[in-house]
Amino acid sequence: MATKNQGRATATRALIVAAALLAGAGAASAQSAGSLILRGGATQIAPDVTSGDLTAPSFAGTKADIKSNTQPTGGITWMWSDHIALDLPLSAGFKHDIVGDGAIAGVGKIGEVRALPVTLLAQYRFFGARADLRPYVGAGPTYAKFYKARSTAALTALTGGSPSNPTTLTMESRWGLTVQGGLVWRLAPQWSLDGFVAKTALKSRATLSTGQTLDAKVNPWSYSLGVGYRF
Repeated sequence: MATKNQGRATATRALIVAAALLAGAGAASAQSAGSLILRGGATQIAPDVTSGDLTAPSFAGTKADIKSNTQPTGGITWMWSDHIALDLPLSAGFKHDIVGDGAIAGVGKIGEVRALPVTLLAQYRFFGARADLRPYVGAGPTYAKFYKARSTAALTALTGGSPSNPTTLTMESRWGLTVQGGLVWRLAPQWSLDGFVAKTALKSRATLSTGQTLDAKVNPWSYSLGVGYRF
C-alpha cells in the first residue's frame, strides 16, 4: 500500500513539475526567437506638411496642406531572435483631404487622395523575452502609394477651369524612410498590447491637368495601437 501511495505521490509531483515547465515555457516564448505575432487595431496618419508654391500661373504663396486620417490596421511580427524582430504593418489604405494653405488658406478643401503605405521595419526589443514590458525601436523603408486623387470645384475655380473642363490632379508615389519607437505590454502568455509612434521622411509632387505642379515634404507621423496574438 505504501509503495502504491508513493507511486501516486511521485506521479503527482511529476505532473506538477511538467505543468510548471509548460507554463514557464509559454511565458518565455511570449516574444522569443521564432514567435509569430499577429495584431489588429487602429492607426492615425498625420502628415507634417511643408509645402512649396504652386508653379505659375498662380497666386504668390499658393500652398497646400494634407489632413490626418485614422483607419483600422493590423500587422505581422516575426521574432528573428529574442531581441530582433521584423514587422510588417498592414492596412487597406488611408483617405486624406487636401486643403488650401498659404495665400489660399481660406478656400478649404481643394482635393483628396488615398494613400497606401507599405513599410518593412527591423526592430530591436529591449529587456528579455519574458518581460511584461518591452520597449523597442525600429527603422525601415516605406513605399507610399498615392492613388484616386480627386479635385474639387474650389481647385477648378482657382486654376481657371470650368464645370465642363474641371482641373484634375495626380500625386506621385514615392519611397521614404521610417523610424519608430514603441512599447509592448504582455497581457497573457499569448496576448499583448502594442503601441508605437513613427515618423516617415517623405516627399511628393502634385501635378494638375493645367500643367502646374506643387512639391511638398509630407513627412507624416503615425500613431498606432493594437492587440497582438502570438502563434
